[in-house]
Amino acid sequence: MTIWCKAKNDIDWVLGTVYKTEGSAYRKAGAHMLINGFGQHFGLLSGGCLESDIVLNSRKVMDSAETICLIYDSNDEDDIAFQFGLGCGGKVYIMLQLVTLDNDLDLNAILTALNNRQCGVYHQKINGRESYFKFTKENIDPTAYVESRPDGDWLVSTVNPDPHLLIVGGGVDVRPVVNICKELGWLITIIDPRIANARKEHFPLADFIFRKPNENFDKHILKNRLDAVVIMSHSLKIDADYLCKIQSYSLKYVALLGPKHRFKEVLNLAKLSENELQHPVASPAGFDIGGQLPESIALSIVAECHSALFG
Repeated sequence: MTIWCKAKNDIDWVLGTVYKTEGSAYRKAGAHMLINGFGQHFGLLSGGCLESDIVLNSRKVMDSAETICLIYDSNDEDDIAFQFGLGCGGKVYIMLQLVTLDNDLDLNAILTALNNRQCGVYHQKINGRESYFKFTKENIDPTAYVESRPDGDWLVSTVNPDPHLLIVGGGVDVRPVVNICKELGWLITIIDPRIANARKEHFPLADFIFRKPNENFDKHILKNRLDAVVIMSHSLKIDADYLCKIQSYSLKYVALLGPKHRFKEVLNLAKLSENELQHPVASPAGFDIGGQLPESIALSIVAECHSALFG
């Protein structure tokens, strides 16, 4: 959406939306994609099988200014989805809406919400050009659905900001964690009091780096709605200090690197018992996938965190 915002005055844009599926489908209702007049698309509405045809149909929307609804049936031998080799075995319903300066389909409101890490609900009239966004205070069920109203059917989908992960520690093994998370589009904050660690040149993709939990750090956490914490400083004292600090946060996932006996040492140093913890702590951190090197351990940690955040 940031790319659209920067170029919205210079080129035509179309918003593509999956509004219904039947059977198996790569993307579900509520999936979105933006297509511009150069034929570039941002996001996916299938696994890459249908995008070329969606882009072609987007040009028709730009020329006519009329909304188009498409149906791709991978079980119908006469359907283009079947010819493209879409192997999901389901049917996908896609709507293409023109985005203009006079009618931006409320995308500016959505972008503002995401920049402020706010949640909301997006309403789109199926086969129409009416769309609007409403803010909500908390994350809500991401399941999209079609709602029948007197003026027609509307797709109701949720908008939630990308996860915000705090990593305590800035050593070499943190780098692949940051890299994987940024591929997923997550917001990443690193904190490490040791000047040799968490250096910006080693973490160019990290969004924020802090040295200590001062007032600015607390404001940052409050403003950016933290979702998860991974403690991996390799220092018993630092781990214990931050395990104490995060007890005041509302979190969906907490992980501590190291074996089970180390977790007990950290708890003792923090003067906490497992019953006193506000959040269950995954320790050892990550799924057991047999990894040994930093990259595979990072994969296991991010996978476990992703599972906790998205159910």
